[in-house]
Amino acid sequence: MAAPQHHSTTVGDFVRSAVWLAGVLLLTAVTLALMGRIVWCQCGGWVPWSWDIWTSHNSQHLIDAYFFSHVLHGVGFYYGLHLTWRTATVVQRFHVAIVIEAIWELLENSPLIINRYRTVTMSLDYFGDSIANSMSDILACSLGFVLALKLKARYSIALFVLTEVVMTLAIRDCLLLNIVMLLCPIDAIRDWQAAGAPA
Repeated sequence: MAAPQHHSTTVGDFVRSAVWLAGVLLLTAVTLALMGRIVWCQCGGWVPWSWDIWTSHNSQHLIDAYFFSHVLHGVGFYYGLHLTWRTATVVQRFHVAIVIEAIWELLENSPLIINRYRTVTMSLDYFGDSIANSMSDILACSLGFVLALKLKARYSIALFVLTEVVMTLAIRDCLLLNIVMLLCPIDAIRDWQAAGAPA
C-alpha cells in the first residue's frame, strides 16, 4: 500500500475541522441524551480515568483502557479513506472519519449492540457508555487520524501493532479481538478473556 501524500494543512483547514468536530460532538451528545444515556459515572467521583475493565466504572469516565482502541479507529479511518476516496482532501476525509466514529458511538449505545456485547463477549456487565466517555472516544479517534496524518506509514503500522499487543497483554482485549468477538464470537477466546477477571 502506498503511503498517503501528506499535504500541509492551513489555519483555515484547522478551523473548519475544529468547528466540524465540535458540531459532531454536540449533535452526538444531544442524541445520546435523548437515548437516555447518563452524562457521567453514577458513582459521582470525578476522577477522569478508570483502567479496570471489570468494574462498573468502565466506559463511564472520560478515559478507560478502550480509549486506545478508538485512537486506532482514527488510524484505520485515515488509511481506509485514503484507499477508498482518493479524490478527497485530508480535511474531507477527517470530517467523514469523525462522522463514522460518532455513528458507531450511537450504535454502540443502542440496545442491539449492548445486548450483543452482553450475550457473546466477555462484557457481561456492559450497559453502554456515559456521554462523557463517548465524547472522549470521538476525540481519541480524531487523535488517531491526526497521528496517522503526521507519521510515516511504517510508524503508523508500528503504533497500531504495539497498541494491540499492549492491550492484549494488559486487559486480554484489543480492537481486533473486539471486532472478532462482536461479529463471530469464539468460545475459546471468550473463556481466555474471562479467565482474566478478578476472583
